[in-house]
Amino acid sequence: MLRLPGILCIALLAFGVSVCAQDGRELTEEARKQYAADLKEASALVKARKFAEAQTKLDALLVQRPREPQARFLLGVAATEEGKTDAAIAIFRGLIEDYPELPEPYNNLAVLYAQRGEYESARVALETATRTAPDWAVARENLGDVYVRLAAAQYDRAAKLDRDNKTAPAKLALARELLLPGTAAKPKP
Repeated sequence: MLRLPGILCIALLAFGVSVCAQDGRELTEEARKQYAADLKEASALVKARKFAEAQTKLDALLVQRPREPQARFLLGVAATEEGKTDAAIAIFRGLIEDYPELPEPYNNLAVLYAQRGEYESARVALETATRTAPDWAVARENLGDVYVRLAAAQYDRAAKLDRDNKTAPAKLALARELLLPGTAAKPKP
């Protein structure tokens, strides 16, 4: 099962994204603190599943700083949690376009692709995430899950193409056991 990292553990600004107002001016220390507090509040609202309130807060933040990655990322997380997959995909793609060095949008995009069964697209996104952040365990684990799903599809196809093949069904059962523990050994009804 692919997983998203916790909302609060994401620190996109650690990647050196500057803190500037919409017109490009550097924000004052007080404005930065207020922005950070508002962003923290928006994150708490998303975590509490108060999406309408979070959206209002994030929209206000994005008026101040339209390209700010953390507010955009939270907007994508909120859209994901609300089941607005197309909107979330658009948000994460936009973040990737503007900030290709950030691994989190690739991971979240991959999770959405995988939920749709688009495993090849998920693989590409996760391979990019792991190149961007080689030591990030969440992306590595998700990539492994995608590889297993891709392998399972190929074993299934091989078994259907050659009914006498004894190894493909056994490998398919192992792949399914990895994906859904306890299911491979269960007999079919």
